[in-house]
Amino acid sequence: MRDVYPVILFYKYVPISDPDSFAAEQRTLCSSLGLKGRVLVAAEGINGTLAGPAAQIDRYATAIKTDSRFGDIEIKLSAGDAGTFPKLVVKVRAEIVTLNAGNIVPDKDNHLSPCEWKKMLEENPDAVPLDIRNRFESAAGRFENAVTCEIEHFRELPRYIDQLQNLKEKTVLMYCTGGIRCEKASALLRGQGFQKVFQLHGGIAAYQEQFGNEHWQGECFVFDQRMTVRVEENLVQIGRCAHTARATSRFVNCLHDPCHTLFILSEEAEAENRDHRLCPECLSAGISFETAKY
Repeated sequence: MRDVYPVILFYKYVPISDPDSFAAEQRTLCSSLGLKGRVLVAAEGINGTLAGPAAQIDRYATAIKTDSRFGDIEIKLSAGDAGTFPKLVVKVRAEIVTLNAGNIVPDKDNHLSPCEWKKMLEENPDAVPLDIRNRFESAAGRFENAVTCEIEHFRELPRYIDQLQNLKEKTVLMYCTGGIRCEKASALLRGQGFQKVFQLHGGIAAYQEQFGNEHWQGECFVFDQRMTVRVEENLVQIGRCAHTARATSRFVNCLHDPCHTLFILSEEAEAENRDHRLCPECLSAGISFETAKY
C-alpha cells in the first residue's frame, strides 16, 4: 500500500533560461497543491524535495513532467508525514547543489544502474565505494568499506581531493543520496586525473528501492525533519553518540551559537549531562551549557 503522505526527491541538470520566472511558477504550483519542502532553481536546473498528500504529490509529478524539459525527470519516493517539512521554500540559486568549483559541466557519461553498481562492488576486487556526502551523513549510514569524506559541506570537496589521491588508480564507485552531487563530484575528480570513476545512478535512494540493505549499514540521512530514514528494519546500526559511543541515529545541532554543528547524540547522554548538547569540539574548547548562546 502506498504511503498516504509521501516525500519525493528529484533533480535534473537542464538549462533554464529564466530561473526567476520558473521559480515563481514552481512556488505557485506547490502552494496551490499544499505541498511543503524545498525547491532550488538555477540556470543549470532544478533540485527539489517535497511532501504532501499522495494525490497532491501525483498532481505535482504530472504537472512538472508536462514541461518538455522535465518529461524524463526521475522522482524517488519515501515515507513521510505532515511534519516532514515545516514550510515551503522555493529559491533561485547560482547552483542547484553548491560546489563552488567554477564552471563544471555535470558528468553524465559514467552512470551505473543500481544493479550494475552492485555487481561491480561485489565482483571487482579493485573497486572502492566512495561516499561524497558530508561527514555527518556517512556517520549515520554508508556502504560497507566505503571511503568517506571529512567535510561539513559539499563545497569543501574540491579542497578535500588531495586526501583521496590513494584512490586515483582504483575503480571508484561514487555515491550520494539521490545522485545530484555525484554528477558534479565525478566531473571534478575526472578533471583531477581520476580515470575510473563511476556513479551510482539515482544514488542510495534508487539502490535501496531494489536491494534494501544489501551492503548497506545504518540509516540514510535526509535533510528534513525526519533526519534519517531506514528502508528495512533489519539493519546494522553504525550511528554512534559523539560523547558516549552509544548506538543511536539521533541528530542534534550544537547549542553554541557560532557553531551549530550537526552531530549524533543519544538521549541517555543528554539526560546524563546537559553539556553534551555541545559538540565535542566546543566542549573541548571550554564552552559549557551555561556559557553557550543559543
